Amino acid sequence: MSITRRAFLGCGVSTALVAAARHGAADDQRRPSMRQLERAAAAPVLKTESFKSPVVIESMELLRNGRTFLVRIRSKDGAEGISVANAHRLIDAYPIFLNRLVPFFTGKDARRWEELLWEFYRDRSNYKLQGLALWVCQAAAELAVLDLLGKTSNQSIGELLGGVRRREISVYRASGRRGNTPEAEVAYLRELISETGAQAVKFRLGGRMSRNADSLLGRSEQLIRLAREELGEKITLYADANSSYDAQTAIRIGRLMEKYDYGFFEEPCRFDHLEETKVVADALTIPIAGGEQEFSEWRFRQMIHHRMVDIVQPDLHYYGGLIRSMRVARMAEVAGMLCTPHMSGSGLGFLDVAHFVSCLPNPGPHHEFKGHADLPVHCETSSLKCEQGSVRVPSGPGYGVTIDPGFVRAAKRVTTLS
Repeated sequence: MSITRRAFLGCGVSTALVAAARHGAADDQRRPSMRQLERAAAAPVLKTESFKSPVVIESMELLRNGRTFLVRIRSKDGAEGISVANAHRLIDAYPIFLNRLVPFFTGKDARRWEELLWEFYRDRSNYKLQGLALWVCQAAAELAVLDLLGKTSNQSIGELLGGVRRREISVYRASGRRGNTPEAEVAYLRELISETGAQAVKFRLGGRMSRNADSLLGRSEQLIRLAREELGEKITLYADANSSYDAQTAIRIGRLMEKYDYGFFEEPCRFDHLEETKVVADALTIPIAGGEQEFSEWRFRQMIHHRMVDIVQPDLHYYGGLIRSMRVARMAEVAGMLCTPHMSGSGLGFLDVAHFVSCLPNPGPHHEFKGHADLPVHCETSSLKCEQGSVRVPSGPGYGVTIDPGFVRAAKRVTTLS
């Protein structure tokens, strides 16, 4: 049987407390103040106690091999960290990386990365650029810095971010398709389950920012029913509307999902219409998930305090990296809520999710796995594949993987625009 909203949200808490948290009853533990949430977010994330000397960033390079963007950071001591950036977004945003991040962070002590984030935000009024373009660049740099610090201290990313709690991550496979028939979509979901042994899948509803229009007439309602009937009760089903509905329509769709026992309903209303999303969340028992498009810590704090969603989903690239995302997760934990990070596509995104979830205090039961990286990468401690529904988190220093040196050498340096 798939996980119901109350089981999903409970985390060991009684259903009475969960109901109180959702409907605004006065329960201090489940309804923390804004100040309590602020304190949870302000607690240091990056653990640097083991570093005895500075790790000074000597160079920060942006490289490109075909469609893949790499960030390579070297310290003055000769250590190197490398990350795979979100190519889908960096192709447009890379001038911000070159013109803003590189000059600011070069020469800085990487151990101070977390406290430098606020200084960078203020530097040259970078806050005026905030949004996906700024935070995708910051995430790309941060992931390389974490790899550098991990290799310098012989720690994994999870250990740097508070300690590894789990090495096996249960996953859900996500379909990116929309507009095919319900029968074709269920057949594709079967393929995803067969390939990986995943016990959870997610598919798309509605028409994406479509003002209630479906991608095919009646597709969503038919698919919700057919997926449960054909895939059975043992598979957990999630669905993502990608901002398709107004509140009234989302409630109607959500009640159908409740009938067929779905695990969560993602982004039912416009991502920036949080008041509508709260109306939907208050009306339904299925957990409402959201946060993929969010870039403001303050707005996440509001979402959690006012219980506009039940599950927070910071995107590890869109939101600016693992440190900022962990702050969101900690605020959610104080409120008795779960965190299921969003994975935005390209490169080693599945590995970013795995390392993040390895140290997450309040993970959901399944996390997104979109398939294997389209670049040569080797790992001695993990197959990097979904096997029997789980992915093993690498245990080596930093990312714990090696990108083929020949692939890196073939990458061309991206130069600053004049």
